[in-house]
Order: sequence, then structure tokens, then C-alpha cells
Amino acid sequence: MPFNLNRRQFLGVGAAAAMESAFATMAGAEPVPKQTMGDLTFASALDAARAIRRGDVSSLELTDHMLERIETLNGTINAVVTVSGDMARTMAKAADEAVARGEWWGPFHGVPWLVKDTFEVKGLKTTAGAVELANYISAIDAVTVTRMHHAGAVCLGKSNVPLYAADMQTFNKVFGTTNNPWDTSRSPGGSTGGGAAALAAGLCYAALGSDIGGSIRNPANFCGVYGHKPTYGVVPTRGELASLPGGQPYPPDQLSVAGPLARSAADLMAMMQVMGGPDGPDSTAYSWKLAAPRGARLKDYRVGYVLDDPRCPVCPEVVVKLQEAIDALRGAGVQLEEGWPEGIDPQAQYVTYAYLLLCSYAERLPEEDFQKMRPLAKSNNPNLLVMRAKAFTDPHVEFVNACRDQLIHRAAWHHYFKTHDAFLLPTAFTTAFEHVQTEPLEMRAIDTSLGRRAYTDLLYYISFATMTGCPATVAPLGVAGNSLPVGIQIMGPYMEDATPIALAGHLGEVFGGFTPPPGYE
Repeated sequence: MPFNLNRRQFLGVGAAAAMESAFATMAGAEPVPKQTMGDLTFASALDAARAIRRGDVSSLELTDHMLERIETLNGTINAVVTVSGDMARTMAKAADEAVARGEWWGPFHGVPWLVKDTFEVKGLKTTAGAVELANYISAIDAVTVTRMHHAGAVCLGKSNVPLYAADMQTFNKVFGTTNNPWDTSRSPGGSTGGGAAALAAGLCYAALGSDIGGSIRNPANFCGVYGHKPTYGVVPTRGELASLPGGQPYPPDQLSVAGPLARSAADLMAMMQVMGGPDGPDSTAYSWKLAAPRGARLKDYRVGYVLDDPRCPVCPEVVVKLQEAIDALRGAGVQLEEGWPEGIDPQAQYVTYAYLLLCSYAERLPEEDFQKMRPLAKSNNPNLLVMRAKAFTDPHVEFVNACRDQLIHRAAWHHYFKTHDAFLLPTAFTTAFEHVQTEPLEMRAIDTSLGRRAYTDLLYYISFATMTGCPATVAPLGVAGNSLPVGIQIMGPYMEDATPIALAGHLGEVFGGFTPPPGYE
């Protein structure tokens, strides 16, 4: 596809290609025999790109293979909600013609991917799961989409989301419910549940997501794939939600990010290099590069961890897999320290996170709803319904105080990461749970091996990286005793996204890694 790259885009793609080379060993990029289509169904995105470059397969063949799998398998899981077959084939043919001319656009040249249905793709529906947007056709590409397409990616279409991406499951009135390919009676998580389910089922090679309440990390965890929540502000979010009809420019919510999902850590690394960096006027003043990871080998890392917390008890089957991962890291020479770091108050940090999260949904609250919430805000009950009422109705000074607390908590983690490279913790307290779609969301409960639990407990372990803006990567560890995937969350230093991603890749060399769900091979 003939692109007119500006200097920033050209440098970004070149740097991504260099990153691809640097992580070739992690991705298993040693010389290999010619690969067949069957070999490539569950390959990493970078391996798929290499196969195209070697001439093992064309981009069009790979794209048709994914489109055929979507047609055959998507009906069971409902992960892909808009299929852009004509667009994808046009892009794939252009990628193949470029290869014939000796051109290589970037690390994802000719590789099929999916875009979350909250991000704009020119010429495709962008519904955000909302009935009022069911027929909206985007006239622009989101920044992240533009950057991935300049790096050669081929857009297969859109993945499903909950209404306005505001849930920890994936269902809406436009497209219905997305199911987990490991067990279709269970949720893939949300809000990037469609992308994670499609990756696990072998319907694409990479997926674009976003994360404010674990929306990349929980789906990656529940579906057994890799996911990365970037450092706040590193990946532009222009072209998501606010650009939709009726959406207005608004100040950043201080929490939400855009980021990648994939089947390998090396793919995450390359996607970050492509998607990251300043946007618009900011790009005229400064540039960005992905800082190198702190360690080249596992034994270079000093890592803290917690596997459980009485504030949010973790189910035994999850703890078993987490402990196995810790044992594997210890055996590989990683310096490990158990327990919450000194100076880190997880309960206080969670409260700050929850308050700021709820404040982010208070924009343009109708006056009638505001008045209804004021009496509830006076309650001393600590549940999230009361906290939401407080967040929506408190005087501005309370929001300012929460922002101050956020900076204090970030400083505490910054101090910790001066002497430690990463912190490991659960992604969620349970494996994938059965669908539950009652309203209001805050009053839902889910069944687990520890009994019924509050739905909102799913926010606990993802809160620390989101509230502080630190990067966090989810790495799959295989399946628990109940035959459902478990992932571990790797929190890294602020602005050092490559460190948790690299650690996830190294972990995959000794334990875990992506495994396809039964029935999708």
C-alpha cells in the first residue's frame, strides 16, 4: 500500500524493525524450514511477517486464511463483529506487491490484525457497542491504527466491546455477547474481550485494546494471551471514543491508555515501538523511544511479588499457577522478594484508583442524576455505589486531593523501582467466570472456588499500575486445575515499558507461554 510517511513515522517503523531484530531469539526467529499455513495459524505476528518476507506465504494467503477461520469459528465466540474482507484483501495485495518490489514497510508487513470497536478505522463501523452508533461509519483512522498500518498491518475488522468499553465483560445490544474460547459459558473479560478471544482462537495475529479497569489485562489473563498496559500517555488515544459522534474533546482522565495484545512478548514489544510516541502538536516539540529493558537475562532481574492479599483473596487454583511461575523464576536465578514493598499501602492506593476511575465517568452528568446521587453520597457504606455517588457529587477539592494522592503513590513506586526491576502480582483473583449481565454492574457477584465474590473485586489487582501510570504486562502461565488459563501481571517502572515486556518474554522461555484452546487448532 503506497504510504506517505512523515519523518516521525519513518523513524518509528525503522526503530520497530530494529526492535524486532533485537528480540528475534525471544520470538523464536532462528532460521526455520518453509512454513505451511497450518504452521502459521497460531504463530506470533513477527513470525508471520518473517514467513511473508521469506516467501513461505503471501499476505493475501494469510489474510484469506484468517478470514476463513473467522467465518468458520467466530459464530461460537462472537469475537469479531465487523469483518472488512474487501479492505483486508486490498491491503494484503498491496503488501504482496511491495514485497515483489523489494519494499518492506515495517515489522507487521502483511500481517492481519483486529481493532477494538472503540477505535476509528476509516470506512468501517465504529459502534462502541452503542445502539445509537450502530450505523456510524468512521471518516478517520485512530492514531494507533494509522501507525500500525504504516508498519504494514492488514486490518481484518473490529473486535467486540461492552457498551462504551465500560465493563469487565464483553456484551452489548448491537452485537451480543462474546464468549471465551476456552469455555463458551464463560466470559473472556472486558473491555477488550473480543480481541483477546480472537487471538486465543487463532482469528488474528495481533489486536488493539485499551485499559482503564484492566481492559487489556483481564481479557489477556482469562484467554491465555499476552497483553500490555502501557505507561500512561505513551501511546496516543486520539481516535477512540471522544472522536465519535457527540463525543467532545475533554481533559485526559489520568488513567486510560491504549495498548497491544498478542501471542508473544516480542510482538508486544514491536507494537509498542510502532504505536508509542507523541501525537499532533506534541510531536513537533519532542520525540520518544522505548527505553531498553533493564536485564538481558532472567538472572539480571531483581523482582518483588505477592500472590495473594487478604483484602482480595485469590482462588487456590490461581495461586498454584502463580507459585509455579515464581518457582521457575527462582530456578532461573531471578532475585525474588515476597511481600508488598515498604511504603506501599495497597488499600489506600486502591481507594484512590477507584475514586479517580469513578470521577472519569462523571463528565456531563445530567442535573437530575446529580441531585439523585447527593443523598446516597452521604452514606458511610463503603461499597462502590456510594463511592460513585461521592465521586460524582463531591466538591472539586476532593478530586484535587485524590490527584495529590495519586502522585504520592506514584512516587512510592518510583522509589521502589530504584532498587527493583519489576513487581509480580495476580491479574485477577479468579480464572474466567460464567457470564453475568445483571444491572447495576456494581452489585453483580460471580461464582468462584472461594464462593460468591463481588464483581468489582476484579479491579483490585489491576488498580496499582493504572492508578500510578506504570506499565504492566500480562504473561500466560498455562491452564489451572480447572482447565482455564491463568496469567501473571508484571508491573514495571514508570516509562520503562520494555522491562515488564522483556521479563514476560523471558518467563515464557522457562514457564508458560501461549497455548491454543482445545478445538481451535
